[in-house]
Amino acid sequence: MTSRTKNKTAEQRRLETVETLIDLAAEQNPSSISTQALADKMGLTQGAIFRHFPTKESIFSGVMGWVADRLMKHIHKAIDTDAVAIDQLESMFLAHISFVSQHPGIPRILFGELQHDKDSVPKQMVKKLIVQYADLLRNIMQAGQEKGQLNPDLDIEAATLLFIGSIQGLVMQSMLATDRQNMLATAQSVFNVYRQSLLPA
Repeated sequence: MTSRTKNKTAEQRRLETVETLIDLAAEQNPSSISTQALADKMGLTQGAIFRHFPTKESIFSGVMGWVADRLMKHIHKAIDTDAVAIDQLESMFLAHISFVSQHPGIPRILFGELQHDKDSVPKQMVKKLIVQYADLLRNIMQAGQEKGQLNPDLDIEAATLLFIGSIQGLVMQSMLATDRQNMLATAQSVFNVYRQSLLPA
């Protein structure tokens, strides 16, 4: 056992477990990651893992909580609330892409959870995050319309779907190409196209 695994509080151990799973998911199918593989990576026994997470599902719930908290904080930090709506949306778009590029295991985990037939706790948490994320987009767009910063005829629901779909498309391409730098380089060009559909004529 390495010194890295010693003398950790319960909270630190849970955080380490979550972050280790995210790291492993960047290289392999998240559903195929065993608790043994997780324990081996951390230099622990499976029993040590289960002291903090009683089931594998609870580990994925911990991951979803981590993602929701970190992603939304990252986005809110990037948004200048005094900026015009289109610039706030651009900051949100690029911050999201930056976050994913730093944690490539996250989209693999999220997509994996959404594909499950069972409406598990982690899947419910993913859906809740998507709702929270979409609400933030709608609020920015509605405020932008009211201030005359965005097209008054803009279909906000469609624009919200397109925003999220554009990010998902970039992420999927990055996963297929295993080139996160290309995703970052392409993100700005993609948003520039999106921008034209939102601005007043």
